[in-house]
Amino acid sequence: MTDINSSPKRNILVLGSGGREHALCWKIAQSPLLDALYCAPGNGGTESVAHNVSLDMADHAAVIQFCQDKNIHLVVIGPEAPLVAGLADDLAAANIPAFGPGFEAAQLEGSKGYTKDLCAEANIPTAAYGRFTNAKDALAYLETQNAPIVVKADGLAAGKGVIIAETMQQARDGVADIFDGAFGEAGAELVIEEFMTGEEASFFVLCDGENALPLATAQDHKRVGDGDTGPNTGGMGAYSPASIMTQELIDISMRQVIHPTLQAMAKRGTPYRGVLYAGLMLTPEGPKLVEYNARFGDPECQVLMMRLASDIVPALEACASLDGSTSLAGLTLEWHQDMAMCVVMAANGYPGAYEKGSAIGGLDKVDAATVFHAGTARDADGTVRAIGGRVLNVTARGKTVAQAQANAYAGVDTIEWPEGFCRRDIGHKEIAREAD
Repeated sequence: MTDINSSPKRNILVLGSGGREHALCWKIAQSPLLDALYCAPGNGGTESVAHNVSLDMADHAAVIQFCQDKNIHLVVIGPEAPLVAGLADDLAAANIPAFGPGFEAAQLEGSKGYTKDLCAEANIPTAAYGRFTNAKDALAYLETQNAPIVVKADGLAAGKGVIIAETMQQARDGVADIFDGAFGEAGAELVIEEFMTGEEASFFVLCDGENALPLATAQDHKRVGDGDTGPNTGGMGAYSPASIMTQELIDISMRQVIHPTLQAMAKRGTPYRGVLYAGLMLTPEGPKLVEYNARFGDPECQVLMMRLASDIVPALEACASLDGSTSLAGLTLEWHQDMAMCVVMAANGYPGAYEKGSAIGGLDKVDAATVFHAGTARDADGTVRAIGGRVLNVTARGKTVAQAQANAYAGVDTIEWPEGFCRRDIGHKEIAREAD
C-alpha cells in the first residue's frame, strides 16, 4: 500500500460556505501535507486560512475545470446538496478524488424513505414507519396511529422538514403542509414515523466503502431556545465528547447500525465513502437510528475539528481513494482529551425571517475561543457582515464541559453584534451530568 505521507504536497479544494467548511479548512490548513488550500465559495472567515474562490457547486463542469486548472489532488464536499446531485461521481469520472459519497450512496440522506427501507432490509433498529406519495394514504395511515408522532418530508429540507406532532391534528396539518409545498421538492413524498423516546446523540464514522473508523462523539442542540424550546433549527450549538455515548453504546451502534448499513450499501453495488453521520436515539431498548446524513454535522464538525489532534488529510484521502491504493485499514486518529463546545450566534428572527447586512465587531478581540464563520461576508474595507441565519460558531476547549462552556461564552460576549442572539445553555445536560 502506498505511503501517502511520502507523496508530494497536495492542493485541496473544500466546497461550501458554512461553519462546517470553515472548521474543515482550519483543520486542513494545519496539515504538513498541504500545498495550497481553496474554499468555494467560502465566507468572511475562510479567507483567513484558504483562498476563497467564486465557484458554483451546481456547475459540475466548472468545478472540474477549476480542479484541472489548479491541479487539485482532493475535493472535500461539505454540504449535502452537491452530494445528492452526484458531484462526487462526476469528479471521479474526471479522475479527481472527492471526499463524499456518490449520488446513490448519498440517498441515505437524500431520501428518508430510502434509508427506512434499507433499515428494514438490513434489520437495523429504527422507528416503525410508513412511506407516502399522497395525502389521502398518509391521512388514512395516521388514523391507525397515536400521538406523539413524527412527520418528515422525504427529501433535503435544510434540517427543517421534520414535524414532531404532539397531537393528531398537528400531524394532519403537517401532512397537508408538506404536500402543499412547504418544503418544495423535498415534500414530493413523506415518511410518518413512530415517536421514539430517549436522548439523541450524533455519531460520526469515516468510511472507505469497506472499512469504518469511528470518530469522537458529539451532541447537538436543535431547538432555537434555552431549555430546548421553540422550533427546530439547523443547530444552535454542540459539544464533544458526549458522555451519554458510552463505549458500550458505540460498540452496539457499530455492530447493529453502521456495519449492517455499509454491508447493505456494498451489496447494492453502491459502497459508501466519506463521513456517515448517524443521528441516534438512545432508547430503553438500545440505540436506534433516527436518520443518516451524508456529511459532517454543523455545528458538530466544529467541535470534532477542535478536538482532533491527528492530521485530517490522510483520513480524508483514504476515504476518497479512486484506485484503492489507500484505505482506512490500520489508520488511527488521536483526540485531545479536552471537552469542546460550540455556541452558534444567529441573526435575530432565525429560524424565521431575519435581516441581512448588519456589521459584526469585536472578532479580533476574541482570545478564549476560535470563531468559525458561517453566514458572513467581508467588505472591501474588512468589515464583516451577517448574510445568513446562522452566522458565527464560537468554539472553545476546556478541561471540563463547564470550562469549555465558560470559554465559549466569553468569546460570545466579546463579539459586538446587537442584531444577533444565541442560546445561553449549550451543554446544560452534560454539565448536569458532570456535576453528579
